[in-house]
Amino acid sequence: MSATSRRVLAQTRFETLAVLRNGEQLLLTLLLPAIALVALASTDLVPLPGPRAHAALGSALAMAVASSFTSQAIAVAFDRRWGVLRMLATTPLGPRGLLAGKLGAVLVVLVVQTVLLGAIGLAVGWQPEGLDVAQVAGAAALMVVGTGVFVTFALLVGGTLRPEAVLAIANLLFVLMVVGGGLVLPLDILPDAVATVLAFLPPGALGEALRTLLTDGTVNLVALAVLAAWAVLGGVLATRAFRWDA
Repeated sequence: MSATSRRVLAQTRFETLAVLRNGEQLLLTLLLPAIALVALASTDLVPLPGPRAHAALGSALAMAVASSFTSQAIAVAFDRRWGVLRMLATTPLGPRGLLAGKLGAVLVVLVVQTVLLGAIGLAVGWQPEGLDVAQVAGAAALMVVGTGVFVTFALLVGGTLRPEAVLAIANLLFVLMVVGGGLVLPLDILPDAVATVLAFLPPGALGEALRTLLTDGTVNLVALAVLAAWAVLGGVLATRAFRWDA
């Protein structure tokens, strides 16, 4: 293993532990998706495609992926304020290594989220027997590419705005994604024109694709392409606009 790889792995470990030891981040990344899963699977307040527990798990997984936006945007903004990013960017780790470490940490946390939500899903009625290799690969691709979207836009927001503004904007956008963005609630409960637009935005594309995959086993390649396009756009914008210090 090269020295660069070892540095990135060390940074990934550091960033992962920082998330798992932070109570606020655990609330956002683990507890809220778990509560959403139980609530959606156990009540009929929100119409979901059947089987209900399967669709609820899809919504909870989408919420878990999107939580990386809020947590990373806020963390990056305050790391800029305190000079942490500027200091790390001048070390042998370098800017690219630092960003790779952050993305690696988000993916590690996503594995923890998926295992936890899968276990809760089993308890509330999800039955994974019908999943095949293609569907598992499709779910993994949607979640990884979706993570890329939300992390790149988190870097764009956290790397350009003041921490106080990021704190407000990141939390507000997360609430909007959950309540009316198609992330947790099906798009077909919204007016057709609104649903059509949201299907081509990251929250709607990810939420609908994961619910569809877990309810009828279909991998939505259009949604995957939409997410990939947004990930590229977010990466380009973040690369050009990101500032390492406040």
